[in-house]
Amino acid sequence: MTVTINHRKKIHRGRVFELVTENITLPNGVQIDLDLLHHPGASAIVPMPNKNTVILIKQYRHAVGGFIWEIPAGTLDPEEAPETCANRELVEEIGYSAGALKKLGEIIPVPGYSSERIHLFLATDLTPAKQQLEQDEVLNVHAMPFEKAVSMIFSGEIQDSKTINGLLMAKHEIE
Repeated sequence: MTVTINHRKKIHRGRVFELVTENITLPNGVQIDLDLLHHPGASAIVPMPNKNTVILIKQYRHAVGGFIWEIPAGTLDPEEAPETCANRELVEEIGYSAGALKKLGEIIPVPGYSSERIHLFLATDLTPAKQQLEQDEVLNVHAMPFEKAVSMIFSGEIQDSKTINGLLMAKHEIE
């Protein structure tokens, strides 16, 4: 089964992603136009200073109209390994460096229109480092009991998909 790309038009190139329209022929012979976001990917990290504690951030996200609970994360730089990105983002966002990183898996948050893949990691053996927020990052760092963070998923306080996946995958890993 193959898909044929008949035509591709770049609509916009932003700081992080590219918006394109592609006209494709599906394996069943149907021809359609799709609007797609080409994204370089990201790494997201569940930082655990000990087996009972997790560090979350409450970050301002303009697209959703306010602050939301998240695990630290960031976009991959060109040619950057996901592990390198994970270590960089830990220092930048929460002011910790990981002595150990374990890959938990990958997720595709919105496969209907975006190529983004997020690499999820568990970070342990944390040591303090100098937080280096980028100018557009508005966030607060919160250490909390791991089980409280997991319960925040089911109460609806945590709605971010990478955070939900990361916490549940970490729970599976540490049990």
